[in-house]
Amino acid sequence: MILGTAGHIDHGKTALVRALTGVDTDRLPEEKRRGITIELGFAPLELDGVGIVGIVDVPGHEAFVRTMLAGAAGVDLALLVVAADEGVMPQTREHLAILGALGIRGAVVALTKCDLVDDEMRALAADDVASLLQGTALDGAPIVAVSARTGEGLDALRQALSLAAAAVPARDAGDLFRMPVDRVFTVKGTGTVVTGTAWSGTVRRDDVVRAFPGGADLRVRGVETHGHTAESGRAGQRVALALAGAEREALARGAVLVSASDAWAATDRMRADVALFEDANIVLSARTRVRLHLGTTDVGARIVARGGPVRPGTTASVRLVFDEPLVARGGDRFVLRSASPVATIGGGIITDPQPPFRRTPPFDAASATAEQRLRWMVAEEAMRGLEVASLPMRLGMAPSECEAVIGRLSPDVCVIERRLTDLARLERAAELLLAAVNAGHSSRPLDRGIPLQPLRAKLGVGSELAEWVIRDAVDRGLIAIADGVVARAGWSPQFTAEDRATLSAIEAMLSAAGREGPSAAEIAAVAGPRTPALLRVLGREGRVVQLGEQRYLSPAAWRDALLALRTATQEAREYGAGEIREIFGISRKFAIPLIEACDRAGVCTRVGEGRRFHWDHLNQAIALFLDSRPETP
Repeated sequence: MILGTAGHIDHGKTALVRALTGVDTDRLPEEKRRGITIELGFAPLELDGVGIVGIVDVPGHEAFVRTMLAGAAGVDLALLVVAADEGVMPQTREHLAILGALGIRGAVVALTKCDLVDDEMRALAADDVASLLQGTALDGAPIVAVSARTGEGLDALRQALSLAAAAVPARDAGDLFRMPVDRVFTVKGTGTVVTGTAWSGTVRRDDVVRAFPGGADLRVRGVETHGHTAESGRAGQRVALALAGAEREALARGAVLVSASDAWAATDRMRADVALFEDANIVLSARTRVRLHLGTTDVGARIVARGGPVRPGTTASVRLVFDEPLVARGGDRFVLRSASPVATIGGGIITDPQPPFRRTPPFDAASATAEQRLRWMVAEEAMRGLEVASLPMRLGMAPSECEAVIGRLSPDVCVIERRLTDLARLERAAELLLAAVNAGHSSRPLDRGIPLQPLRAKLGVGSELAEWVIRDAVDRGLIAIADGVVARAGWSPQFTAEDRATLSAIEAMLSAAGREGPSAAEIAAVAGPRTPALLRVLGREGRVVQLGEQRYLSPAAWRDALLALRTATQEAREYGAGEIREIFGISRKFAIPLIEACDRAGVCTRVGEGRRFHWDHLNQAIALFLDSRPETP
């Protein structure tokens, strides 16, 4: 569990941490010289009945709110510090607003410097704090009077912290690992070390973690938790990781380490619910630029809201557009600050960290349940299906919780090929499949069916779902697939007596033409409007050879042409088109399509204006026809 301090500058946060833990969290020379906290400080605190709690001490000066936000990320319990001699101050209010925006619901208030005031001042300061907390998420938090100098109230403060910590739900150590980085340094003999608060999951020595930005995979050489060597670090702990393969310059505060899974991704757009504080002196339109703080990262962002600009005191469903890619997860909380004047203006919750399209619109409403968001996601990606593996990231839940949400959407939504889709869309795709196959049979009764590849595009779903729909239809005995052609189960081409007579007439015409193969138009003059379908039948059965788009030969004429080439050519020589035409004994009009057919069959290769023949391919092509198995080149 992580306990974070909050409060105005010089209200005694660091002194109180030192009194509770014995650790001076001000480690920088500049901090000691100026007597203020500039950087984040860390210390372990032993609490009865709870164990070790990691304290994150944050700066209170308004110039370091950005650093305070980095420290407040991942905090489970807040220690709000207010000096009894000054009471509520500007950063007290701002820090309280930040705690609320980050969703921190547990807190203890330490009324510090009580040795400097009388009982009446203590009471006034306590009333001031209670009024400030009224109506906020921390309303009713215990207020404990303490003095770090004299030790007054420290035991009572420890007890109050123990009770508050016991009420905070434990984080899921079995979830996916994630840790925003707040410090990076080098240790001689160890290499690059990063520290942070583990937000979720568990990391172990020798694990591989992925670092963003960049997405590099790094091996964990060693683990420390709260300053002690450990085999693993888990959610809710302060963790230091020694990383193999990490360059010090490649990591900095704002980086994030995650489990080495492709489910994590950096993106420059997300969906979120944004809430502006009532006293925010700003209206957020699509052109308004703000700073978004998430974890230890902050980026420039624009906000596109559903229904127009976001106004103070309102909550809206929005699309966030970032200046640079960011790694987040559904349910993550963030804080918004205006650029000029610099001020904390609100916060929000990520509702979809990986929307599928660049201009994905915001969700239909804010504050939607996980089931509602999942339904919207499924509807949005119904064509290709929503990847189940992406749900822990997009919904912000452990995999087991995602399964439970999916179960609550049944039977309207089903899992196919590890993708979620709308059952009604699958049923519609199956109907389109059968309709397309039947239409193909009606329009081309002489064909074996329709090609599989263009059929997939007619189903209105992505390739994976289309494959499943087709396979399911095969399994149910509705269709059959052979050689990339789909047909209704039991289908065979429908030949009439007239069709058979026309086929014989085309074959006779081709046989009589020899190597001077007729064109499709010449064949149509004999065979009529069904010529294309009849030629496809002849080609399928090996009874015709198509030289190009418009000219045909009989198999015997094609074989004789190949035999003539083998007799009259040498493999090493190059032959011009005129020489080849003379070998064939036909005019240029008929020779050119025949030569080009030889090119496509691999019988010869074009060299400049001539051809060089390949006897191995030539012999293979001849053998096919000698075995009575002619193929179209």
